[in-house]
Amino acid sequence: LQVWNKMADPVLHIELRRWADIAIIAPLDANTMAKLANGICDNLVTCTLRAWDVHKPVLVAPAMNTHMWTHPITSVHLDVLRSLHYHIIPPVAKKLACDDVETVAEVACEQQKKY
Repeated sequence: LQVWNKMADPVLHIELRRWADIAIIAPLDANTMAKLANGICDNLVTCTLRAWDVHKPVLVAPAMNTHMWTHPITSVHLDVLRSLHYHIIPPVAKKLACDDVETVAEVACEQQKKY
């Protein structure tokens, strides 16, 4: 654990913000989506994106079960993220082991590249 000793010591989420040219969150779970949409920054990912340079792209690939994906609050959160200029890569439907088809998985890396 690094402890800050003086004012000029680096802060990790700020250093990451400066270092990265793009942010990609894949998979983006419903919890982190809600945190980003509501401005909560209580971990390294959410703190980094809260400090993010808004001129740099952010790509998010939501991945959750169908009931969570189709819940009305998910649409609200996605609208907020879009208003912040996040690029949403929609999930795809996949057949699960129980034979249900669910919208749960983020798209493959090859598909993410086109965004």
